[in-house]
Amino acid sequence: MIGTAPVHLLADPAAAINKPLLVYSKAEAIAAVGYSDDFASFTLCEAISASFAVVNVAPLVLINVLDPAKHSAEMEEKTVQINSGMAVVEETGVLLSTLVVKNGEETLTTEEDYTAVYNADGTVSIVLIEGGKADGATNLTVSGKKVDASKVTAADIVGGVDAATGAETGLEVVRQVYPKLGMTPGILTAPRFSTNATVSAALQAKTKEINGVFKCVCIADVDSGADGARKYTDVKEQKERQALTDPNAYGVWGYGKVGDVMYSGSALASALTAYTDAASDDIPSNPSNKTIAISAMCLADGTEVLLDQEQANVVNSFGVATWLNMNGFRLWGNRTCAYPGNTDPKDSFFSCRRYMSWRANSFILTYFQKVDSPLNKRLIEAIVDSENVRGNGYVAMGVAARDEIVYNEDENPVTDLMNGKITFHQYMTPYTPAEDIEDIIEFDPDALVSALS
Repeated sequence: MIGTAPVHLLADPAAAINKPLLVYSKAEAIAAVGYSDDFASFTLCEAISASFAVVNVAPLVLINVLDPAKHSAEMEEKTVQINSGMAVVEETGVLLSTLVVKNGEETLTTEEDYTAVYNADGTVSIVLIEGGKADGATNLTVSGKKVDASKVTAADIVGGVDAATGAETGLEVVRQVYPKLGMTPGILTAPRFSTNATVSAALQAKTKEINGVFKCVCIADVDSGADGARKYTDVKEQKERQALTDPNAYGVWGYGKVGDVMYSGSALASALTAYTDAASDDIPSNPSNKTIAISAMCLADGTEVLLDQEQANVVNSFGVATWLNMNGFRLWGNRTCAYPGNTDPKDSFFSCRRYMSWRANSFILTYFQKVDSPLNKRLIEAIVDSENVRGNGYVAMGVAARDEIVYNEDENPVTDLMNGKITFHQYMTPYTPAEDIEDIIEFDPDALVSALS
């Protein structure tokens, strides 16, 4: 998950900027990046809530790009009233390190005249210290800086590499996930920011050759804002504006509501996809037609939308998923963003694409230990036998029609073998989704004649 978080609430905000942070619970997530109910400003909090409060799935890797030192604005000077030795600054995002507190014209000193702490809602309480310069005062004036998440741009999400220091930011930090955490990325998302075409393009690009070898998918929001797809028939044009065309991309149109709380489609769909996998022995599965605990579908401005199956199928025909209420809301859509331009099952079905990428990653992780072993017949047979045992297991489970690896001599010329290169060939046929189930009903007059004769 790449986005923004209220890291100014932490004791050490710098430790949570452009770093991959692994969390297994909401409490760990709050400790890692802070928390706010303002999902529009702090998109990682939206992902945290969707994963742990709505769907209940873990873990998450969070990458926060908001830097309080960079993404901030001046706070207007204001007067606050003191009650029982304490004043409350009714402003969220205040940076305590920049806070200036005055009693009249006299500037107070923190930890000598007062202490300032964040409240649960993100506001600030100023507690006067007995004997300090403001002891007995009835009001104070405060000024300083506050976090301004609106200053985070698409460029911050896309990120880059500092030529002088080598420091990585934004999506470039995805490279660090495996070497630092020992986990391969499975789903990349940038909730809300992915409506930007530049971010969408960068997400799709980052799904390939992670660390030079790994693959994954991304889930992107198809914009439903004022300049986006306000009607289901507009989704195709908006998808094209966002340049969502990759087989590794899964687009979602529409937010989900839980009561009055809005969640972006990508945050919900990512959590639901991970939950579906966990319920399937951690084998990549199909999240489409799986129920989720939301109460309504809406556009970016909160306008509720109620699609029927025919309308939702139109959205699917554009290679975009959405939310359908059929005895409870569910994610609806099997196709990747490559569809309908690409109808190859391995590219157009989200579940097939994920399975094949997962098996490719699994092969690398399993047999990396064999690299630099003697290239002899025993090595070839060991890899083929071991991998086919696994593949046959998936076939027996009904996950795939075929999952087999072979060693072909014609794909391994002597020149390659002499140079230490060996090539295997895997055949995979994950089952495609039963996307269209048709029932033909026929009246049988012969049965009536037989019954009455």
